[in-house]
Amino acid sequence: MTRIRIVTDSSCDLPPALEAQHQITIVPLTIRFGSEEFVDRKDLTPKDFWRRCAAASVLPETAAPSPGAFEEAFRNAAAAAGEGIEGIVCITLSSGLSATFQAAELAARNFSAAGGIPVRVIDSRTLTMGLGNLCLSAARIAEEGKGIDEVAAAVETRIPTTRTYAALDTLENLKKGGRIGGAQAMLGSMLSIKPIIDITGGQVEQESKQRTRLKSLRYLADKVREHPGIENLAVMHGDAPDVDQMLDLLAEVYPRDQIVVGDLGAVIGAHGGPRTMGITFQLPG
Repeated sequence: MTRIRIVTDSSCDLPPALEAQHQITIVPLTIRFGSEEFVDRKDLTPKDFWRRCAAASVLPETAAPSPGAFEEAFRNAAAAAGEGIEGIVCITLSSGLSATFQAAELAARNFSAAGGIPVRVIDSRTLTMGLGNLCLSAARIAEEGKGIDEVAAAVETRIPTTRTYAALDTLENLKKGGRIGGAQAMLGSMLSIKPIIDITGGQVEQESKQRTRLKSLRYLADKVREHPGIENLAVMHGDAPDVDQMLDLLAEVYPRDQIVVGDLGAVIGAHGGPRTMGITFQLPG
């Protein structure tokens, strides 16, 4: 019997079917396009987000959930206490990229002070499906009947083994966000440069530069090839038309029917841009 509920935030990019199957509670970030504000994945689907991005002259902004939003999520999970729920493990996107972790920590303190069930808040030091995979691991361990200490410890063990990479298809979003200059963006576009970013360790770092889209996809597949015996491979993409091509490349080294595919949402999409292609996996323990 499951005694522990898992709570996370909407940067996890979990497919809705897996979210529902494992009863994972997702606290949404908010997205602003100018004066318009949307609740991530409720008011604005990933496809809607990419459609708006294509028409926008400036980058959308994302904001962390409030502590109150997390407290509400904890209360909803605790309402299942009559079913034997004894605790909550809350896993958030990297504290190096967002104030979401701090909001969840404050919410957990307030919730506990009000007499709520125990809550453990864990900084995933990653995001998108890297975070999603940690949540799935936690949920599966909880479904084995494990307690809060065992579930939290298992997540903490998997964080250092999580690897997350993404290939950007355009430099335009980095230009709009002020992270590179217009001349550099123009030169990069002329040379068809496709940066590879590494989100391992909680920060976004440039890991490589590839000269074509296909080379960037092959580079991601090679990352999987470098690590025999990896677990929980997932692909996440920003409305990319060539996701099947990416899956074909990965199928050479990993069973295709075991690869989870997620839609890249606003949190990294705002900076990565359309057609971003990412992979994440866990090294064997």
